[in-house]
Amino acid sequence: MTPVPAKERDRTISMAAEEEIMSILKERLKEITNKTPLEKQENVSRELDNFYRLYGKWRGGISDELIWDKIRPLPESMLQGYSSLKKVDEDDTEGISKLLDKLVVLKLNGGLGTGMGLGSACPKSLIRVREESTFLDITISQIENLNESYGVSVPLVLMNSLNTDSETGHALKKYKGSNVEVLTYLQSYYPRIDRETLLPFVKDYNDDGNDGWYPPGHGDLYESLYNSGVLDKLIEMGKEIIFISNIDNLGATVDLNILSHIVKSGCQSQFIAEVTNKTRADVKGGTLIDYNGCVKLLEYAQVPKEHVDDFKCVKKFKIFNTNNLWINLKSIRERVVQGTLERDVIVNHKALGDGRNVIQLETAVGAAIKNFSGAFAINVPRSRFLPVKHTSDLLLVMSNLYSLEEGVIAMSPDRMFPSTPLIKLGPDFKRIQDFLKRFQTIPDLLELDHLTVTGDVHFGRDVSLRGTVIIIANHGERIDIPSNSLLENKIVSGNLRILDH
Repeated sequence: MTPVPAKERDRTISMAAEEEIMSILKERLKEITNKTPLEKQENVSRELDNFYRLYGKWRGGISDELIWDKIRPLPESMLQGYSSLKKVDEDDTEGISKLLDKLVVLKLNGGLGTGMGLGSACPKSLIRVREESTFLDITISQIENLNESYGVSVPLVLMNSLNTDSETGHALKKYKGSNVEVLTYLQSYYPRIDRETLLPFVKDYNDDGNDGWYPPGHGDLYESLYNSGVLDKLIEMGKEIIFISNIDNLGATVDLNILSHIVKSGCQSQFIAEVTNKTRADVKGGTLIDYNGCVKLLEYAQVPKEHVDDFKCVKKFKIFNTNNLWINLKSIRERVVQGTLERDVIVNHKALGDGRNVIQLETAVGAAIKNFSGAFAINVPRSRFLPVKHTSDLLLVMSNLYSLEEGVIAMSPDRMFPSTPLIKLGPDFKRIQDFLKRFQTIPDLLELDHLTVTGDVHFGRDVSLRGTVIIIANHGERIDIPSNSLLENKIVSGNLRILDH
């Protein structure tokens, strides 16, 4: 008898083991579904079916390993400059109305304010960021203005998570009389995987509280939008294009030029992603690449360790993904129904509070770009990317660098440079409550280039910061910047020495 080669034998054993894991997983998921309340069973069953497919893709290695040498910058045919778009005639009210009638705005609203020291009960969208307005207030104000100005009905869709759904619902009550129809739906929740057994450690839908379940990244948007019934409702309303963005990106407003471009292209451009030029602050931001002749999203988490420095190189990867997306609604539905919407699996290893090591399988919403015909990117101005992730970002948007009018945040014309200052605030400023206590009023930042603040530092009223300012309070010491102070190219140390910089 001819002996079976070792490699082939090992592969056969491996395949058998994987099949056994998949079989056990299928039974585990069936048990979870059967123990779910009847009114939730259908939806939970669909979600767990999607999880099963994602798990199978991960275990089966269907998510092809990235071959670094195949990565190419986007060619001109896949990357278009914003300035090359045909500008919409602002006086053509009728034409603009027809465009807006086809539009729906969707905001990703699943995140909490933990990056700014808030607890698990506060959705990030409800943080006050400008003139007592929250992210949600600013979003609705912008769409209200569009609807009123052009006599249209652009709806707002919020993709919530279990963490944000309840509080967001309470906040929306004050908009009952608004001219904006707000639709909400929940993104999916998948069971966390035990790193030792490679199986979910939950046994029913309510098991283990929130620790046993997780939202699988914003790449779940497409299936959960369809499963909720909201996608079909939007199509029935005559909507054709969905504009997707993070709710904490204050620069992600409705752009008529991009909307006009995708509407007039018909089926030729089903998916447009907004990118912008990288800076040193964006080195970990995902980028779009040409991979085997297709547009592909490359996230930092997917980069092999030996190529991380290459990925961070601004000269090699000049653009990054803003997560502002324009997609044809019917093309989304077609791909979800056919089950052809492929996204790379992002494997996220986490340690829970009780010490358990788990795996979360996630996807990114922008990774779906490779599934759509005629997909390409538009290199937009930096002003369309104004995220507020930390209190350093909050300081920028609360300052006189920006103005807020009808839901649109714009940089002050008095700013001499189009770029924003680089701001680094130390741990004492991380929690939003502490951040606010340290400023009697927000300083004048119009002429600021770079600000670094560490330690116990407090600012008086009407302080002006210009050029490069570095303020360092030593451990156990406190620095108070007097009211009406002007700091220009200065270093302020723990003993309040003021030096030229």
